[in-house]
Amino acid sequence: MDESSRKLVKRVDAETPAEGEILDDRNVVSEAGGRTIRVNADKLDQLIDQVGEMVIAAASSNLIAQRGGQVDMMESASVLARLVENIRDSALQLRMVQIGETFEQYLHIAEETAREMAKEVDVVITGADTELDKSVAEKLGDPLLHLVRNAVEHGIESADLRAARGKPARGQVTLNAYHDSGSIVIEVGDDGDGLPLAAIRAKAIERGMIDAGATLSDQDIAMLILDADFASEGRATGAAKRGVGMDVVKKNITALRGTVEVRTEAGQGSTFSIRLPLTLAIIDGFLVAVNDASYVIPLDNVVECLELGAKSTRGNVLNLRGEALPFIRLRDFFEVEAPPPQRENVVIIHAMGHKAGIVVDQLLGEFQTVIKPLGNLFRHLHGIGGSTILGSGEVALILDVQSLAQLASQREDHSHAAVPVGNAHSSVVSEKE
Repeated sequence: MDESSRKLVKRVDAETPAEGEILDDRNVVSEAGGRTIRVNADKLDQLIDQVGEMVIAAASSNLIAQRGGQVDMMESASVLARLVENIRDSALQLRMVQIGETFEQYLHIAEETAREMAKEVDVVITGADTELDKSVAEKLGDPLLHLVRNAVEHGIESADLRAARGKPARGQVTLNAYHDSGSIVIEVGDDGDGLPLAAIRAKAIERGMIDAGATLSDQDIAMLILDADFASEGRATGAAKRGVGMDVVKKNITALRGTVEVRTEAGQGSTFSIRLPLTLAIIDGFLVAVNDASYVIPLDNVVECLELGAKSTRGNVLNLRGEALPFIRLRDFFEVEAPPPQRENVVIIHAMGHKAGIVVDQLLGEFQTVIKPLGNLFRHLHGIGGSTILGSGEVALILDVQSLAQLASQREDHSHAAVPVGNAHSSVVSEKE
């Protein structure tokens, strides 16, 4: 068993909690030796800011060198860009912390909640060695607090009920973390009764969130508890109890450019999965253009790029090697009035477990992206996750691929056949499937 698979188990009883125990195949925890130095977090933040400005300056130098056409200058700019990228990676690594330190802060929360509810619960931590940016870890406080309390209070059944259902008297809450496609996934699960889907649907209809005749999958119904309207102000009862605080979870995670998914199985429990970027400062992006405006798509979400023929612009579904794929045109989304080019391009993205296409005018290639917040004035914009500065000094918007993928799926017209892709040969950027 490797180091990343170690488990920290905390026994949480209604009366006297026992001590935590480190478990692995050797029952021994080893700590790598090395020299360390304490550095103020503000100094690290200043370093990251300076590295970000250096990335922008290097992009500007590279652009000037290409315009000048001097071979020596272009080679020098290429070397500089490579060195800046290495410095960027090293600087970001300085802010990486193990998420186990964050997880352990919620052991006493589970302990207190279990004592209040007269329940016996084991808290199991896996993936404690998974690293993420310190700034991201600091902002996980409220979401994890709500999820852990909700799992113990409303997810785990009482000992008597568990015994009647043939389950161990002690419930289990799991905190797990792992890396996936340039993101960190954090899971908070329980082995309780699962979400009461029928009651959740009835409550959503009662509060006008969905129509009585709406056809929803179990996944869609489970996601309703994340809506702010599900657990309204006042004393929540019945199915709405599991929705208490869940809107805070979704709001805070969305602010971190992340997503939340819910999985549940009757009698087996529920799992809330949070997917977040590893860092909020600098990312690898893919630069595209629509008319005279530039946009950045996070490179980790890009699967491949295709040319879309002029005759393939009907509808909002294309046939990608036999797969019906919904897509959205940025030109229509941003209401660009200029006429489209003769040939358009489709960037295939992967987000929230689904694929979708984003139709753009030009593909400009990979781009180191320094994320700049848009500010409160633009916080309600849909499809935009931030901004960045190009080497030319112009501002480019960073696309929120999760919301765009969701919008593309909603616009999918199931009554029409898929439109074939105009050009069969594609330019593969990255394959993540």
